[in-house]
Amino acid sequence: MDKEKIDKKEHIKFLFWLFLIGSIFGAYFEEIRHIIWYFRHKGIFNYSPRRGVLWGPISPVYGIGAVTLAIFLKKEEKSNIKTFFKAAILGGLVEYILSFLQEFFTGMVSWDYSHKPLNIGGRTNLTFMIGWGILGILFIKLIYPFIKNLLSKIPKKIYDKLTLIIFIIITLDIMVSWSILGRQILRHKGIKPITFIGEMCDRHFDDEYMKKKFPNMRHIKKS
Repeated sequence: MDKEKIDKKEHIKFLFWLFLIGSIFGAYFEEIRHIIWYFRHKGIFNYSPRRGVLWGPISPVYGIGAVTLAIFLKKEEKSNIKTFFKAAILGGLVEYILSFLQEFFTGMVSWDYSHKPLNIGGRTNLTFMIGWGILGILFIKLIYPFIKNLLSKIPKKIYDKLTLIIFIIITLDIMVSWSILGRQILRHKGIKPITFIGEMCDRHFDDEYMKKKFPNMRHIKKS
């Protein structure tokens, strides 16, 4: 295998770790943000999961956002202003596209900013795009090199095995979680299961269970 292929393979592994770290950060960030918001407005502590899978602290939106920033932002860019605007646009695009795809394929959305000023179709808004812009600067200047340096200290054999094991676990988690969500969508359409797996999903992962796991996910009513 030539050096170019090896470098590409290693880069893909690194992007996977960025996805994983970004997804974990995003899940806890959203949950802490909810706790603070709820306490300020309601005066009580309230925990609500903000995750994209059934098991594990994974919010794929932030993971995809991290990978997008890593791919499209220039590491050698000296202008923070350029980095800010690029990151703001990229983050807004990620939110908009993922929200659109979720609604298109499932008829549901996990976030809706239509009640906030300067929103774009309720899928993203200026405030969050500014947040993405600031995050982009921090990501390129601090987070990206820190993670790269940290991962480089792991022995190669351990790094490769750990990457493969975690990749398999995360992939299975995402596939099973979204398959169960898919069964929920079919159930809402009145389509009965045709296999024992579908019956098991309906029995063990009913609407009440799914509501607890994805409390911010709601159906869009078509006019």
